[in-house]
Amino acid sequence: MSENVPGVITIDDFKRAQLRTAKIVEANPHPNADKLMLLKVDVGGEQPKQIVAGIRKFYEPEQLVGRTIIIVNNLEPAKLRGETSEGMLLAATVGDRVVLLKVDADDVPGGCEVR
Repeated sequence: MSENVPGVITIDDFKRAQLRTAKIVEANPHPNADKLMLLKVDVGGEQPKQIVAGIRKFYEPEQLVGRTIIIVNNLEPAKLRGETSEGMLLAATVGDRVVLLKVDADDVPGGCEVR
């Protein structure tokens, strides 16, 4: 069955992705890109991480602050329109919308392992 699925990875490949909960502590429109949002997220470390995400069309900053989402925490940092992104949030495409994957409890802190 797996030969019919493009881009199949092994369980060991999947285990290398460090999925974590992340509490959004700040959200701002990217100053140089209409589709991007700059997010500061608490993943349990001393300093928040910055994630640059293409969700500006779907969310206002005030809708994001306080949410606990799921991110890939160990993604190699990348520059997007002059801003460093230190992870990637997980989202689903529903028709022409993008919706964030979030934690189903309000008391989950940033930095929890997702399994």
